[in-house]
Amino acid sequence: MASQYRAGQPVPYGPEFGLNEWFVDEQYERYLLDPGSVDRTWRDLFASSAPVAGRRVRDGATTVSDNAGEAAVKAVRVAALIHAYRVRGHLMADTDPLTAAEHGGAHPELDITAFGLGDGDLGRTFAVDGFAGQVSMTLRDVLQVLRESYCRTVGTQYMHIQSSEERRWVQQRIESPHPRPDRAEQLQILYRLGAAEAFETFLHVKYVGQKRYSLEGGESAIVLLGALLHRSVRNGMREAVIGMAHRGRLNVLANIVGKSYAEIFHEFEDAVDIRSVQGSGDVKYHLGAEGTYHALGGGTIAVSVVANPSHLEIVGPVAEGVVRAKQEVAADGGDTFPVLPIVVHGDAAFAGQGVVGETLNMSQLPGYHTGGTVHIVINNQLGFTTAPAHGRSSTYATDVARTIEAPIFHVNGDDPEAAVRVARLAFDYRQAFHKDVVIDLICYRRHGHSEVDDPSITQPAMYDRIDARPSVRKQYAEALVRRGDIGERQVEGALRDYRERLERAFVETQALPAPGQSAKRIIPVDAQDAAAPHLTTAITETTARHVIASQTSLPQDFTVHPRVLPQLRRRATMLDAGTIDWATAETLAIGSLLLDGVPVRLAGQDSRRGTFGQRHAVLTDRRTGVEYTPLSSLGASAADFASYDSMLSELAALAFEYGYSLARPDALVLWEAQFGDFANGAQTVVDEYIASSEQKWGQRSGVTLLLPHGLEGQGPDHSSGRIERFLQLCAQGNMSVAMPSLPGNYFHLLRQQALGGGEHRRPLVVFTPKSMLRSKAAISTLMELTTGAFRAVLPDETADASRTGRVLVCSGKVFYDLDAYRRSSGLSDTAIVRVERLYPFPDQELSAELARFPADAEVRWVQEEPENQGAWTFVGPHVQRLANRPIGCVSRPPAPAPAVGSARRHAGEQKDLVASALR
Repeated sequence: MASQYRAGQPVPYGPEFGLNEWFVDEQYERYLLDPGSVDRTWRDLFASSAPVAGRRVRDGATTVSDNAGEAAVKAVRVAALIHAYRVRGHLMADTDPLTAAEHGGAHPELDITAFGLGDGDLGRTFAVDGFAGQVSMTLRDVLQVLRESYCRTVGTQYMHIQSSEERRWVQQRIESPHPRPDRAEQLQILYRLGAAEAFETFLHVKYVGQKRYSLEGGESAIVLLGALLHRSVRNGMREAVIGMAHRGRLNVLANIVGKSYAEIFHEFEDAVDIRSVQGSGDVKYHLGAEGTYHALGGGTIAVSVVANPSHLEIVGPVAEGVVRAKQEVAADGGDTFPVLPIVVHGDAAFAGQGVVGETLNMSQLPGYHTGGTVHIVINNQLGFTTAPAHGRSSTYATDVARTIEAPIFHVNGDDPEAAVRVARLAFDYRQAFHKDVVIDLICYRRHGHSEVDDPSITQPAMYDRIDARPSVRKQYAEALVRRGDIGERQVEGALRDYRERLERAFVETQALPAPGQSAKRIIPVDAQDAAAPHLTTAITETTARHVIASQTSLPQDFTVHPRVLPQLRRRATMLDAGTIDWATAETLAIGSLLLDGVPVRLAGQDSRRGTFGQRHAVLTDRRTGVEYTPLSSLGASAADFASYDSMLSELAALAFEYGYSLARPDALVLWEAQFGDFANGAQTVVDEYIASSEQKWGQRSGVTLLLPHGLEGQGPDHSSGRIERFLQLCAQGNMSVAMPSLPGNYFHLLRQQALGGGEHRRPLVVFTPKSMLRSKAAISTLMELTTGAFRAVLPDETADASRTGRVLVCSGKVFYDLDAYRRSSGLSDTAIVRVERLYPFPDQELSAELARFPADAEVRWVQEEPENQGAWTFVGPHVQRLANRPIGCVSRPPAPAPAVGSARRHAGEQKDLVASALR
């Protein structure tokens, strides 16, 4: 609604601007605040002292008009028309290949009559202030440019971008003439379409009834990707990383990455890949690959597709993590973003899955920025069987990208030339502004969600149209001939190439060995063999003091917060006092790794300070707000330490760190949950990547999860990192799970994870302490760090083994409660053994410790968690086998929630649990 007054002035326009009066009102408000913020046409109108036609004084006075005033108003109306097309022109664009015949008619807000203009104005010349590079134009020419720019087969959304520089950049390129591709480029497009179609047609005929998630109907995606990579080659990009779900994945692997037809058909024949590592593998349309893209005009670029499960969009943040790591390795002081991230989405998933919004939100954050991602939505206009009206509340599937002010280009999938043009524009925008950009390739799915599905059951009308529609390749070839761009001879040549590809594919397939002919027998990995080797993880006292000195040797003009400075000073005294706490041990582990040349990345919610105010990896000047990272001052030879606070996410955040760890096997990559309980928000990443990626894809990661855990009366959601869930996923040495109870052991565990790479590189899950962070009992001496290594079992060195009648086996914080009760009660017949690594289970170490005690000694497993949770169900069989006798479990009773909500009730439960364990 138009405002009535501005600073006491009458508003210089009236209702004759119709539906667009809001826009004139907006321009006038901007003019009053800053005349330079509006175009000259508006300034001339608002600055005019003469009343203009349509100007209405709101006290009831009548309007006065003259020719000059009328011309000024008309010019403003034309400016408003131009603006309206920029904002809403995409709504009239011919972007849907299935409704092209029905396209026509103006949007009400884009009709010239909505601006007080009519047919009589079409031949009149108006000032346009640089529109389309012109000073003045006839209204007819203005409309022609607007319709060509905004209403053909590309619809552009960019006016939501706040930066005027970015908006002008887009305007200048889409409002300029678009020359038609030359003959060579047209033949290249036809070649790409033929290759994409040939691949799909062959699979459809040869492997009837097998799922492949065909790209048919969206073959222009191959053309688009080809144009994007060709642009990358021309601009000197080093590499492109593609993350995508299964729709069209096989086509991309064959025609973009360069994976051979024979290798793909081998997978269709269900033959075992003799190069695979141990494991059960995965379906063909989940597999990743690395290759080289060869531009048709010459030049190459390394390109890879990241392996992805059926959880569709979860690959996005994984790919971003891979790219971030590759960029850091490749950066040489020149281009800081030499690797191009490309994420290919489905329309229903892009709109429906929350991880998309999380990943977009990461795009400009310091710890996650990759210089801009090109997002390509293969828009089938359909989910599995769900229509858009039931799958999203927004106009477009891509509307979530407006939250990060990304430009969005909607392009008709049946216009491959437009797809090429948009691909180049998207790449250039990414290079210019290092921001994300979205291409919405609106197409269709010729078959069902999978090839065995009949989509006509739920979308009969849609699939009647699809069945009657020629392929993109055929349409494009006919259009080229009809326009006279190429002759029948060139089309026949492309068609001949298409047929030759089919013949070669048949020949390659016939040459394949019979299924299983060259298969190796898969031998499961023994968990003990997969355990990290015994490494020298101790450091020298000199190294320890050098690292600790960084905590107090701060810049002279840096003012540390008064509550933080005492903590830093205490760290300096702990080495001599023998009171090294958890935060100090962690600092020593990270700092010593940096001096060893191992880069360390730490990310998580509030991880720089630490959820419990214990870490202070990054300090903030109390007066200026300037940040300082003490561990970055260890010297020029030290490796990089990067510590980041993540956004409030677990799913995308952990997926990013997993991807980062894949591309940085040389680094220690730490992801910390604010509380271990919240890691369940990233359960998909744990299940699909961390636990099983080696089994499925032969993909090894060394990502380390730090999950604060412990029942301390803080309620059901701040108590448990869900130990049982991680242990349930443990098999064949796929990862390590530990719950250390001493700072020194935690120190060695981190160093072991960083230094024990190669064949022993596996994810590590550490259940870290909360109250123990400041426990005077949970401390270590300097000697524990300068000697020894990680100990999977901590023996009871205080108990007299010969007089022991009861052996309690436990992990984590509960040890200190048990030990305190034992001491206060004067119990001398009880030993308490700590299992510090739960998987791979330390059979040898625990067996040796239990053998010290009498054969008739009672053995119990003790845990704080309910009986159906925690480690019991996993460790029970192990401990019973090693003890060679029945063992009991002392725990809270089975419960659906990890802990009670009452702190008083918790304290009572804990007291009873400890007493019953020692009773």
